[in-house]
Amino acid sequence: MRLHNTLTGRVEEFTPRNDNQVLMYVCGITPYAESHLGHAMCIILFDTLRRYLEYRGYDVRHVQNYTDIDDKLIARAEAEDRTVESIADEYSTQFSGAIEDLNILPAHVYPRATQEIPGIIEMIEGLIEKGYAYAGPPKGGHEASDVYYRVEKKSDYGKLAKRSLDSMLTGARVEPLEGKENPMDFTLWKSAKPGEPSWSSPWGEGRPGWHIECSAMSYRHLGAQIDIHGGGMDLVFPHHENEIAQTEAFTGEEPFAAYWIHNGLMQLGDQKMSKSIGNLINMREAIDTYGGDAIRVFILSSGYRSPLTYSVDAMAAGKTGAERLRNAVETPDPGSGEAIDAGPYKERFVEAMDDDLNTSQALGALFELAREINRGRDAGHAVGQAQATLRDLAGVLGLRLEAPADNTMGTAPFIELLIALRKELREAKQYQLADGIRDGLGELDIVLEDGPGGTTWKPKS
Repeated sequence: MRLHNTLTGRVEEFTPRNDNQVLMYVCGITPYAESHLGHAMCIILFDTLRRYLEYRGYDVRHVQNYTDIDDKLIARAEAEDRTVESIADEYSTQFSGAIEDLNILPAHVYPRATQEIPGIIEMIEGLIEKGYAYAGPPKGGHEASDVYYRVEKKSDYGKLAKRSLDSMLTGARVEPLEGKENPMDFTLWKSAKPGEPSWSSPWGEGRPGWHIECSAMSYRHLGAQIDIHGGGMDLVFPHHENEIAQTEAFTGEEPFAAYWIHNGLMQLGDQKMSKSIGNLINMREAIDTYGGDAIRVFILSSGYRSPLTYSVDAMAAGKTGAERLRNAVETPDPGSGEAIDAGPYKERFVEAMDDDLNTSQALGALFELAREINRGRDAGHAVGQAQATLRDLAGVLGLRLEAPADNTMGTAPFIELLIALRKELREAKQYQLADGIRDGLGELDIVLEDGPGGTTWKPKS
């Protein structure tokens, strides 16, 4: 299995540090508003990676955080006259429900920054002791201080983003802050402002900076070194770069993460989908409109490192694709004749997934297997084993292939009556009238399927 490693810039063979155990940390959301399809893209891609690693026999321990203390959370809480905790709880709960509907495997741990304060403080103290961090002067007429990371102390700072410290400063609009030794030094601990949530620390009342949260949570729940660290490409710099600097300086062990995996970003038009600018498609609304399988097919139809542009047509295609696969596994098996060989399609699926998680090619193999199942059924071949393989491989991609809620059962006797009438019309060679029944049912979202065993029907998904 090969994966693209942002740290080296190459597609490399994946080899975990400890036999078949894989330690994976994925940056989660800041729950200050409803999540959008860009969040779904990230969560689906890393869920698929985890599923495939487990399919290949690896034991994956997966940690994904919630950043539940942040400037945006504080601003929303003030605007709505609520607590930061209530805002974070509301949108974390919404997110949990949405990812369940997307068939996301739950992470083994969902740490929250506010529950990790002792570990965060311990890490900052360790960085100060080693000379990698320093406290600025007291701020705001009280004893509290900001604490900064000393970027010049880490000689390889910038290795993930492939940028030198000099190039970061040249032409960059970095405002020097009072108390900073270098404009690029970043904040580990923020002194409290009046009315903001805060915690006691050796530097006075304050709260953690964004970057230190993930370093502390990964260290506590996975250890000093991990196999995979994931997130969107927009996190490469500064967030993930700063995580590397902090963690490696604190532990003295390198690399912090052996493989840095980054997904491309969801776009709406020519802009990144983002809560901060309101350029988004609500994740819950998309799930309710199209269904979880349709969203997964839409996202997995593209390479994970490429940007993906949302459109109604693309989502409709995802829904149609999911329906094709579901129809193939649900089609009645004649149960006689030569069995279809699904082996070559399984081999192509595995080959594609081994090639830097090429889900587009893997889906292509499943669609071809679905087509072969339909052809085999029509020819009277046994398709049951091939259907089992298709369902199994679709599950690796997180597809449920379940029928939508059926609201037509009360009308079932009337549909069966129309099917019987259509059969009589076809036997009488009244094909135009027979086709009229099929088309009329189609307009009511009822799909007829003719096979060797007769005509079956189902609601259109």
